[in-house]
Amino acid sequence: MLGASELDTQDYSGPAAHCLVLAIAGRRGRTQQLVRSHIPPRTERMAVDQDWTSVYPTAAVFKPASVPLPVRMGYPVKRGVPPPKEGNLELLKIPNFLHLTPPAIKKHCAALKDFCTEWPSALDSDEKCEQHFPIEIETTDYVSSGTSIRNPKARVVTLRVKLSNLNLDDHAKKKLVKLVGERYCKDTDILTITTDRCPLRRQNYDYGMHLLTVLYHESWKTEMWESEKAEEDMEEYIWENSRSEKNALDTLLRINASENVSNVTKEELLASDVVKNYRNSVIALKNEGETENNMSQYKESVKKLLNIQALP
Repeated sequence: MLGASELDTQDYSGPAAHCLVLAIAGRRGRTQQLVRSHIPPRTERMAVDQDWTSVYPTAAVFKPASVPLPVRMGYPVKRGVPPPKEGNLELLKIPNFLHLTPPAIKKHCAALKDFCTEWPSALDSDEKCEQHFPIEIETTDYVSSGTSIRNPKARVVTLRVKLSNLNLDDHAKKKLVKLVGERYCKDTDILTITTDRCPLRRQNYDYGMHLLTVLYHESWKTEMWESEKAEEDMEEYIWENSRSEKNALDTLLRINASENVSNVTKEELLASDVVKNYRNSVIALKNEGETENNMSQYKESVKKLLNIQALP
């Protein structure tokens, strides 16, 4: 034990401030060592209106002496309360958002305001935005507690565009739909491309735009074998120049010839309501399949075409 006379409490200024001089007696005489006294934490010296952005200006680990909150975290010992913030390693493991408080975000926005431009007054509706910017990009940011603030799912990029907004003719649209498969929704006319192969979000965005560009130019190409496609090879049934159209015209012309009606042209027959109803029923039957509704419509259109409504 050291006596009271061996402890010098002389106050020093400069780098040795807040230190006590400890005199230790030894064989060769007394030696003096500086022992740092306990400094009160910053939380006890912080004002009530302290500028929090100067305490946590950037992302940093949790500092118990700088956070004036009674934060506790960890497993309760002996059915008590979780350990306090002082010396708590659990608070150091997880990322915190103490640097992203509302005042800090307002300061960031005020600093970035000089580099931003006003929203164009011409884009005052969603329809105009879709007209001038048809491609929609969707990304997701994740906020979670873990060893890292990076989430691997944040790299996923989803690209959406309506085919009606692209400059495509009938051949190019059908070929593009054939190439993309299930990525195209016929009800909404929206093509959806999702990319997640690359490790970074920017890389997936560039890859998605590359895929859309390649699909667009590839759909406009016409291969040699495409000119050899027969009616059975078409993606959907086409009424114009089909055998059904020719058979319907031949049947009507023979009916008119038997009734001594010769002043009706083929164009007038095709524009009649009877032929239009038969055309719509045949297209629905070929493209949508033999459903009960399609079969009923086809039956009625044939009866009207042949003028046999009186039959059951």
